[in-house]
Amino acid sequence: MSTTPVRPTTILIQPKEPAPKAPAAPSMKVFLELAFRPLYLAGTSWALVAIALWIYTPGLLTAPLGGLAWHAHEMLWGFIATIAFAFMMTAGANWTGITPMAGKVLALACVLWVVARIGFLLPFEAAFWLAMAAELSFFLLGSGAMLRAVAVSKNSRNYAMPVFLAGLAATDALYLLTARGGDYLLLMQRFNAGLVVMALIALLIGRRVIPFFAMRAVHGLTLPTQMKTGWVQLGACTVAIVSLLAGIPMLSAAALGLAGTLALVQIISWKPLAVRGNALLWILYVGYSSIGIGLLMAALQYAGVDLPRVLPVHTIAMAGFSVMIIGMVTRTALGHTGRPLATDRTIRASYWLMLIAVALRLTAIAATPATATLLHIAAAAWIASLALYLWQFTPMLIRPRN
Repeated sequence: MSTTPVRPTTILIQPKEPAPKAPAAPSMKVFLELAFRPLYLAGTSWALVAIALWIYTPGLLTAPLGGLAWHAHEMLWGFIATIAFAFMMTAGANWTGITPMAGKVLALACVLWVVARIGFLLPFEAAFWLAMAAELSFFLLGSGAMLRAVAVSKNSRNYAMPVFLAGLAATDALYLLTARGGDYLLLMQRFNAGLVVMALIALLIGRRVIPFFAMRAVHGLTLPTQMKTGWVQLGACTVAIVSLLAGIPMLSAAALGLAGTLALVQIISWKPLAVRGNALLWILYVGYSSIGIGLLMAALQYAGVDLPRVLPVHTIAMAGFSVMIIGMVTRTALGHTGRPLATDRTIRASYWLMLIAVALRLTAIAATPATATLLHIAAAAWIASLALYLWQFTPMLIRPRN
C-alpha cells in the first residue's frame, strides 16, 4: 500500500503592530517651563470669550472700564500684547541662552494676568484699580525678567526687548487713567500710541522670524533679513509714538507712512510667491503685510484723508496682529512641543476662519443694513477659529514634548 507523504504545515506568525504610545500625563512642571504654554492658552481663550461678550452680551459689560473702552483695551493689552509677551519670554531663551521666566515667576505672571481680566469685568471701583495694578505688574515683571536675561547673557542685540515691554505697560497705564477721565479723543490718542508700540514689537519679531522660518522650510530659498530697513522702521515707529502722545498729526503721518511702506518693501523682498504652498508661512506673510497696509491707512488719516476712524485700527490689529498671532501660536507651539512643522485640516480651517472673520469685520465698517449681521457672523468665525486652535493645542501644551 502506497502512502502519500504528509507535508508539514507552515504556520505564519504575523508580527504584532506596536501598541500606540499613550500620551504623557499633563504636568504642571512642564506647563510652567516656558511662557508660551500657559499664556498662549490664556490669551487665545480670552480673545474668544471677550469677543463673545462684546458682540453677543454687551449689556453685561457694566464695569468702570466698560463698553468700547473695555473692548479696545482687552483686545490690545489683554489678548495681543499677552501673546507677544509669551512669545518674547519663550524666544528670549533662544536669544540669550537664559529662560527669562519659568516656574513660580511664570505662575505669578499668570495669576496677575487672571486678576486683571476678572477685575476689569467687575462693577466695582476698587476692582478696576486692583486690575490695573495687576496688569501693569504683569508687563513690568516681564520687562524685568527680560532685562535680567539680556544683562546676564550680555546679549546687547536684545536690550530693546525689556524697553518694549515697559512701553506696553506705560501706554496701558496712560490709557486706563484716561478711561477714568472720560475724554474720548485723548483716550483714542493713547490707545493709538499703544497700538504703535505693539506694531513696533510685531514688526521687529516678524523681521527676525519670517525670513528664518521661510528659508528653513523652502529648499534653496535665500532671503534678506532687512536689518537696515529694520533700524529705520524702529526709528519711525518711535517717532510715531512720541508724536501721537504729543498731538503732532503731520509728524505722526510721516512716521507711520514710512514704517508702513518699509513693511511692504520687506515683505516683497521675502518672495511671498515662494511660500504660497506652505500655510504656516503664508499666514505670517498676510499678517505682516496687513500691518504695513494698516500703518499706511493711519498715516493717511493723520494727514487729513477722510477714512472711517476704525478702519486703520482694525486693519492693523485684526488683519495684522491677529492673523500673525494665529500663525505664530501654531508654528511655535508645534516646534517647541517637538511636532512636525506641518498643518492639518484643523489648523488650516482655523486660519481660514480667522481670515473670514477679518474680511467680514472690515466689510461691516461700512454702515449698511447688513452691518449687524456681518458683525455677528464675523464674531462666530473668530470664535470658531480660536476654538479649533484650543481644541487641538491644549492637549499638547499641558504635556511634555513628544
